[in-house]
Amino acid sequence: MDPKVRAERASAAMWAEDNASKWAGMEITHIDEGVATLEMTVEPHHCNGHGICHGGVTFMLADSAFAFACNSRNQSTVAQHNMISFTAPGRVGDRLSAKAREVSLTGRSGIYDVTVTNQNNDLIAEFRGMSRAIKGQLFEE
Repeated sequence: MDPKVRAERASAAMWAEDNASKWAGMEITHIDEGVATLEMTVEPHHCNGHGICHGGVTFMLADSAFAFACNSRNQSTVAQHNMISFTAPGRVGDRLSAKAREVSLTGRSGIYDVTVTNQNNDLIAEFRGMSRAIKGQLFEE
C-alpha cells in the first residue's frame, strides 16, 4: 500500500475514535507517513485566568499532531514521554497549527518534533514527543 494512503487510512481510523481532539475543536489538515498537521481556533473556553490560551490546550494540540504522525504507518503507537516549551501565548481568535514530523524511528521507539504556530506564523510552542509502538494496528491490512 502507498505510504500516504496508509497514513490517510490510519488517521481516519484514529479520528473516528478520537473524541478528545474533536471536542477541543481540532481538525486534521495534512497527513502523510511520519508527519501530521492539526489546527484549531482558540475559543474563549480554551483560555485561562490570564485571558490567554491554556498551556494544556496548546499541549493537547501538539500531542494530537504527534499521535497522528507516529501512528501513520498503521502500527499502534503511544506516547512514552513528551515535553513542551511555550514561547508566546495563543489568544482568542488565533488559528493554531501544530506541525509534527518524525525525527527518528528505530525499532519500536520514535522521536517527533511538533511546532505550534499561529495564523501569522508566530511561534507559540515547541514540543518533542517520544513514542513507543505497541501491539496492534488501526485498521486491518
